[in-house]
Amino acid sequence: MFPGAACKILAMEIYLDANATTPVLAQARSAALAAMSDLFGNPSSTHGAGLAARALLDGVRASARRVLGVPGGRLMFTSGATEGIQTAVLSALHALRERRDAGQAVAPLLLYGATEHKAVPEAIRHWNALLGLDLRVQAIPVGTDGLHDLGWLRGHAAQAGLVCTMAANNETGAVSDLDGIAAALAGGPALWLVDGVQALGKLDLRLAERRIDYAPFSGHKLYAPKGVGMLYVREGAPFTPLQAGGGQEQGQRAGTENMAGIAALGAVLQALEQGGVFADHATLQAHRAQLADALRGAFPGVVFNAPFDTSLPTTLNVAVPGVAAQDLIALFDAAGVRVSGGSACGAARAEPSYVLQAMGLPDWQAASAVRLSFGAADSAAFVQEACARLRACGEALRDGRVLDDAARAALEMDAAAVRQALQAAARPLVVDVREADERSQQPVAGLATEQVPLSALGDALARWRALPAATQVIFVCRSGRRSAQAADALRRQGHANAWSLAGGLAQWAPA
Repeated sequence: MFPGAACKILAMEIYLDANATTPVLAQARSAALAAMSDLFGNPSSTHGAGLAARALLDGVRASARRVLGVPGGRLMFTSGATEGIQTAVLSALHALRERRDAGQAVAPLLLYGATEHKAVPEAIRHWNALLGLDLRVQAIPVGTDGLHDLGWLRGHAAQAGLVCTMAANNETGAVSDLDGIAAALAGGPALWLVDGVQALGKLDLRLAERRIDYAPFSGHKLYAPKGVGMLYVREGAPFTPLQAGGGQEQGQRAGTENMAGIAALGAVLQALEQGGVFADHATLQAHRAQLADALRGAFPGVVFNAPFDTSLPTTLNVAVPGVAAQDLIALFDAAGVRVSGGSACGAARAEPSYVLQAMGLPDWQAASAVRLSFGAADSAAFVQEACARLRACGEALRDGRVLDDAARAALEMDAAAVRQALQAAARPLVVDVREADERSQQPVAGLATEQVPLSALGDALARWRALPAATQVIFVCRSGRRSAQAADALRRQGHANAWSLAGGLAQWAPA
């Protein structure tokens, strides 16, 4: 907790979850608005407005080809990486089925990296079943550094019809040895998909040189809006459209193009080409070093779950011995620092990271892991403020302001007791300490609450401390962790009748 005056420094949110999504670049916002207001024509139309939109579309595609270094092959705009992955996997597996139907031998294995984003193995299993191939789907093992076991891959490459690997991992930042993978696959029958989502703007994938067959990308991981992405398909690689219809994207992807999203993506690609907006690799490494030093000072014994020399400089995956991931996330959240426990797609499940488990790390590390990821456009001042907040979090932990299970239990009031209190003559004060966006996503029925986010609690503590001693103050949040911190802070201020809804709002239902 950060009670009192310390909360006054929290006006600026420190967003360290860039691997999940990024804000939209100012130039990208302007380009999207211009596409909606001035270049609103359908690029398939042959009149002037349509031709102007077509020129925009062609210009962004040309910029994408330059950034990716792919003068040939297919390059189509998609709704994002998931669609690109689906299209690539369908294309590869449909080609395998055609070979089998023609009486040709088909490699029996479909391989993917054990730390791959879930979108990849799920797509493989889906199309493998739907196309009736029933090939064996198997994960490529990784080492404790998160890199693929190239010896294992060499031993299985001759039997693989499709191999899927990430360019860089979204949880740990581990950068795959693409040259080593290419060598392991050389001469074999496998088509090769490389998930380039975390690599865009950070790594040179050398797509054509490495003979990568498919590479999907997502705009919102690099300052473009959600809902736009790209898929590269190597010249000569099998291709089957995922969507059939009006013949857009040269018949490769039906559906009217998302011109606002594509225009915004084009502005980001242009910024990559021109330079000056995004920090260079050396600067990003320096920013990571600053954050790592702050974490070491704040949390003695902190463990970094992936080696820096083989990881993206924008990603740190850490574990603090004795502190659960959700407690560390709540601590950071109270300081206005936004981090995650891993992939945003699985954050709500609060399970140990399957990525770290696949790396063979100890169970406590997988269960305690927290990811901090910053963007290439984040300033030096932003990083300095982030470091200051991390150090403040360390002080809070050392001061005992992060609660263990026993301390949290002593502050809890179960849902039945809360309902009983609400029916009493002297009604309690109920305070919702969630952020505004959380409240809008999960409204609470049957609870009239005062709404004060945990990150802004300081100024309210003095007011609540002056309440009569008999007044119950009951804090609520999603899981019960932040509300327990709030109750503890108010008790420390001298109001002993402060409580936390046990189990959080997940346990609440109106009577």
